[in-house]
Amino acid sequence: MSDLAFSCTGVHADPYAAGPTLVFRLRITASGTERVHALALRCQFRIEPARRRYSDEEAAHLGDLFGERARWGSTLNPLQFAHVSVVVPGFTGETEVELPVPCTYDTDVASAKYFAALEADEVPLLLLFSGTAFRGAGGFRVQPVPWDKEATCRMPVRVWKEMIEQHFPGCGWLRLPRATMNALSAYRSRRALPSWEETVLALLAAAGEAPRTTPVPGTPPRSQEALS
Repeated sequence: MSDLAFSCTGVHADPYAAGPTLVFRLRITASGTERVHALALRCQFRIEPARRRYSDEEAAHLGDLFGERARWGSTLNPLQFAHVSVVVPGFTGETEVELPVPCTYDTDVASAKYFAALEADEVPLLLLFSGTAFRGAGGFRVQPVPWDKEATCRMPVRVWKEMIEQHFPGCGWLRLPRATMNALSAYRSRRALPSWEETVLALLAAAGEAPRTTPVPGTPPRSQEALS
């Protein structure tokens, strides 16, 4: 029986995906000359936060996840990122395949909060594999992919930031309970406000808060009258 080995050779953002999607390039090597007819592969992506250093600003943003830096010796635990499946076509010796991973911009999700807190450097990821291999000459033999198969990946932080900026340029994200959304929608309708941004700005103006706005690329600058 030939053995399988896995390595991650790169990662990039899919520029044509409808939503934020990372694409990981995976190299699979089968020792020996036995052909692998197909491989039903499952991959778990896990963030390994203890495998990198953090600036003071990053540490401040990660407080919700790991607490104060003084406690990180016991709290800097792995975070689940994603689970994906792919069917790898038949090959002999070695092949490469792409693993698309849809991503969320919801910073209430631990992995997205972690990515958003980072400024530069890399994200330490661990890929854990399982699945079923169909192989053998003169017929099929079914073999499980051992649970101890894994690969590491150092994803540049800029890849994540560029992906999010592509889909949500200059924007943040906020999730609200349905009752709050209904009340906000009613407030917007009563005042015939053209967008959710104008709705929030109107509420801030009523509270006497004048936000420092950064124009979203491609939109005209807002006049002071719009903030009053």
